[in-house]
Amino acid sequence: MAEEAKLESSLESKLDGKAARFITNRAALLALLGGLREQEVEIRQGGGAKAAEAQRAKGRLTVRERLALLLDEGTELLELGLWAAHGMYEEFGGAPGAGVVTGLGRVSGRLCMIVANDATVKAGAFFPMTAKKVLRAQTIALENRIPTLYLVDSAGVFLPLQEDVFPDQDDFGRVFRNNAVMSALGVPQITAIMGMCVAGGAYLPVMTDTVLMTEGSGLFLAGPSLVQAAIGQKTSAEDLGGATMHAEISGTVDFKEPNDHLCIARLRSLVGKIGERPRAPFSAVPYDAAKDAPKYAPEEMYGLIDPDPAKAATNVYDMHEVIARLVDRSEFDEYKADFGRTVLCGYARIGGRAVGIVANQKVHQQQTVAMGPQAGSKRTEFGGVIYTESAQKAARFIMDCNQSLIPLLFLHDVNGFMVGKDAEWSGIIRAGAKMVSAVSTSVVPKITVIVGGSFGAGHYAMCGKAYDPRFIFAWPTARYAVMSGASAANTLVEVRVKQMERSGKVLDEAGKKAIFDEIKATYDSQADPRYGAARMWVDAILDPVKTREVLVTALEVCALNPEVAKFNPGVLQT
Repeated sequence: MAEEAKLESSLESKLDGKAARFITNRAALLALLGGLREQEVEIRQGGGAKAAEAQRAKGRLTVRERLALLLDEGTELLELGLWAAHGMYEEFGGAPGAGVVTGLGRVSGRLCMIVANDATVKAGAFFPMTAKKVLRAQTIALENRIPTLYLVDSAGVFLPLQEDVFPDQDDFGRVFRNNAVMSALGVPQITAIMGMCVAGGAYLPVMTDTVLMTEGSGLFLAGPSLVQAAIGQKTSAEDLGGATMHAEISGTVDFKEPNDHLCIARLRSLVGKIGERPRAPFSAVPYDAAKDAPKYAPEEMYGLIDPDPAKAATNVYDMHEVIARLVDRSEFDEYKADFGRTVLCGYARIGGRAVGIVANQKVHQQQTVAMGPQAGSKRTEFGGVIYTESAQKAARFIMDCNQSLIPLLFLHDVNGFMVGKDAEWSGIIRAGAKMVSAVSTSVVPKITVIVGGSFGAGHYAMCGKAYDPRFIFAWPTARYAVMSGASAANTLVEVRVKQMERSGKVLDEAGKKAIFDEIKATYDSQADPRYGAARMWVDAILDPVKTREVLVTALEVCALNPEVAKFNPGVLQT
């Protein structure tokens, strides 16, 4: 019998953990991660110890204590939007986490989206970013058909900023619209009221499928003081909208519970009885966490990238090294491996689930020129830059994944598209439009991880936030902007200098450098992933070591929605 042929798709790492550059990068990234973790611990304190004690004095648990009881023992919340509102609303004392905790967690064995108000932050009031954070959680739940649990303890809209919370299509009222749409699509929603639920916010629980309420909580459109001011009626909070009234008289709540502990126990019991829906038709095979793990340690990714913002556009490393530490058994079926080599495309599995990967290659490549004035000659293609051939390859690969019902994973470290006469002659705009069109019309789930730079139109082509990824994550090394800080500063310095010269003022080199440093510092701070995460441009900042674990969960979530629309790519530039 002939010897059975063995397919060779295993990635071989060439990473040198003893190299000076690796050691330096690792130390710098660990220092950056240490600072991030300290900030995350502070954010999770919410309104602080004094506010937490005030919450407990009312006989209520804090939001983190509630979540500890809600989640299955031994599991953790995959928290989304932790950095929301970071550095914002300082004139009002800040709003850590935007006053709400959102994330994916297992409850009675079921993966659920959880939205829980943090009453230690301005009594759980809704800031503009609070609404945006809740809406993002609902969007993820809608797209993936995830059962959603709301732990309500909120004073309603933060009145000093009502104009930015109340009226628009992506503001507070959209939450209730989403409640109705989710219910219509059969997405289970259960609300536990464990504190105040007032004004417009009172509609949220009643728009969901099932409502629980603890004794001592309040559910009303207007509190006792406002009722007296509006219609002259005097009443207690309990008579107006307490748990007993709503359980016995209005019939608004389905379960009245004496305290937070028993309310959460009831909530867990109800979740355990939710039926399973058919899964989406994406390929998944039995998976053994030990046998199918990557061949290489994830900690080695710490040494790949220099986290210095000035190096964001110039880091050189092989993206195969990242892929080898994310995919099952480090196996990767690379698509058109010798063509358009500044973008890597290929098939793999993560946690047993099939995935198509589109990733920027940061190693410079030698390529034969196919078109334009230099046709037939060799050229060096810069890592992280999308060339015509790379865009064509990626567009076709994305279409193939849609044809074969394979979810897509985008790994960003992109400087943008190539410019210049050679690029224009080769049809870079046409090829780029083809790639952006393929990303836009893709119907399979898309997940984005910003590993390094995500600059300019490259951000769009690689499935940035505007292109509806189911999840978008960032490493601490991510940079998120039109261009790098140095490039932007150089451009804007020239503009500023010319403006001054027209007014008769001439700057010396020291003056130009001062302007450069000022612009660059501002630009770098805005490109920092914390700035983007504060504004919900990314769902979470990931420790690189946790990336595979998070992707396993994200792909599981994506498989909860059995509906996949027909792929219709529309007109493609050819």
